[in-house]
Amino acid sequence: MFAGTYTALVTPFENDRVDEAAFARLIEGQIAAGITGIVPVGTTGESATLDHAEHNRVIELGVKAAAGRCKVIGGTGSNSTAEAVALTVEAEKLGCDGVLLVAPYYNKPSQEGLFRHFGKIAEATKLPIILYSIPGRCGIEIGVEVTVRLAKAHANIVAIKEAGGSVERVSALRAALPPEFTILSGDDSLTLPFMSAGAEGVISVASNVVPGDVVALVNAALTGNFGKARAMHYRLYPLFKDLFIEPNPVPAKHALALRGEMRAEVRLPLCEMGDATRAKLEATLRQLELIP
Repeated sequence: MFAGTYTALVTPFENDRVDEAAFARLIEGQIAAGITGIVPVGTTGESATLDHAEHNRVIELGVKAAAGRCKVIGGTGSNSTAEAVALTVEAEKLGCDGVLLVAPYYNKPSQEGLFRHFGKIAEATKLPIILYSIPGRCGIEIGVEVTVRLAKAHANIVAIKEAGGSVERVSALRAALPPEFTILSGDDSLTLPFMSAGAEGVISVASNVVPGDVVALVNAALTGNFGKARAMHYRLYPLFKDLFIEPNPVPAKHALALRGEMRAEVRLPLCEMGDATRAKLEATLRQLELIP
């Protein structure tokens, strides 16, 4: 259901308010580049520092701007099951095509706790659900076994965004899950190796900056043209790495600001890039002819 390229959208700010015009322009560029879908208010969208009204407004803006031209997957995860249910129910009302649910962070629940958490949300919505396993941020992994249990127990849990950094885990997931269950890479630099092991696309940060290139890489891999995909991977690899030399989405926003697409503004506790890392990112952007 969710094979393809999805952009984990940044949330533009101006004077600490959501810059709605810049957000609409960003989405137009994504659609023009052939993106499969957009993911507002994920980690890249600074969901942790958006209040509930802002969170829902950004999803509403995404649905309105997309206007049915691409899928909209709302980020509605939380470390509070009740809060995740409420955000998911609201995303369904707003017209999302699906939701992305990150593993509960900080609480560090057991695998049984994860099963009950995601099950409770699945029972509250008809929307398709993409699980999101990112142990580096959450301190826990959504285990292969519990993913299989969830897929069997809830027909609307249909995909997982895998950001644990392990090709072996992708292989284990692919072997254990039904073929219609979609695995998506959660790391740009691992999209190609993950797809070689059975993933069917990516939820990308880099596609904020180079949507057409990421779409082309994924489409090449999906059609079995791994030679083309490999060449694109190596060309884009420096950008994939440098977009994470400071906490996401600080470098991505800086890159977009250099092109005049939005301000580089982020919310505390995130802050602007340091001189050395900024120079490194800008050198990579020039090398790829993305800025003058």
